[in-house]
Amino acid sequence: MNVGIVGAGRQGWRRARSLDSEDGDRLLGVADVNHEAARQLGREFGVQAMDRWERVVEDPEIEVVFICTPPNLHALIGVAALQQGKHVLCEKPLGHTVQDGEALVVAARLASRKLKCGFNHRHFPAIRQAKEWCDEEAIGELTHVRCRYGIGGQVGYDKDWRACREISGGGELMDQGVHGLDLCRWFLGEFSEAFAFLSTAFWDIAPLEDNAFVLLRTPKGQVASLHASWTQWKNLFSFEVFGKDGFIHVEGLGGSYGTQGAALCRREFFKPFEEQTIEYRGEYPSWREEWQEFKAAIREEREPLGNGADGLAALRLADALYRSAARGELIAVG
Repeated sequence: MNVGIVGAGRQGWRRARSLDSEDGDRLLGVADVNHEAARQLGREFGVQAMDRWERVVEDPEIEVVFICTPPNLHALIGVAALQQGKHVLCEKPLGHTVQDGEALVVAARLASRKLKCGFNHRHFPAIRQAKEWCDEEAIGELTHVRCRYGIGGQVGYDKDWRACREISGGGELMDQGVHGLDLCRWFLGEFSEAFAFLSTAFWDIAPLEDNAFVLLRTPKGQVASLHASWTQWKNLFSFEVFGKDGFIHVEGLGGSYGTQGAALCRREFFKPFEEQTIEYRGEYPSWREEWQEFKAAIREEREPLGNGADGLAALRLADALYRSAARGELIAVG
């Protein structure tokens, strides 16, 4: 497929590298407000660097637009691309407000085009394995989920665009926390109640949060807990799913997060736990897997995994959690 990229930062490079020329993928253009960044990415892949994002979304040869900008630009660029008949893969969060997310979902529906939110965590092998085990009812009826996700930031992190609400829409909850919200919802389904404590424990970014402590509950009473942290000085990813007959533990994302593994532990009364562990070493091609799944959805005329509705649902959960923290009360999600 013919692709254009808006945003030539880290995510733009990751998305460009996920393309598969042997499968017919072609990068036709890249744009960034930092034109030198666009030129560097363009030179690497032998394509034109464009000075305005409008040139990408208006190019008649481009079929899919990757939006790799900060969140405040997602709706502006995404709606324009959809109206031009492009399919859109937009980095998370889908927008920096619920209204932005709604505008993107409506635009995709009106244009009859596919919209995907960049929830690449769904494509990590250990997460996929955990979901397969749950779908097979390997641990019985699910009761609760626990997710911990954190980084330590770096010098000057409080000056990064992520620390500006007008750009990011929020702090750590809108950054890594959105991945956790999406995974909790993917495993347990829709939530009806939300409660959060937010704190600014280290970084000089108030009123934004560098730590989010979250509880969510489904109509059936299943509970998800999430702690997302920008003060996790040793990077951490841990995702646990509990059922009536056992539990599943996913830990690590590779690199500084450590080797990724998935453990299935079944409970039998009066017997030791039966445990099955799978480790995934080397590079995890989650970006490539996500792109391949999106292409398949376009060709098969179905909704992609982690679609616009999923991105909007995560935004609505985050909005409910911010309101809960501000009011100090349980919030109905709806």
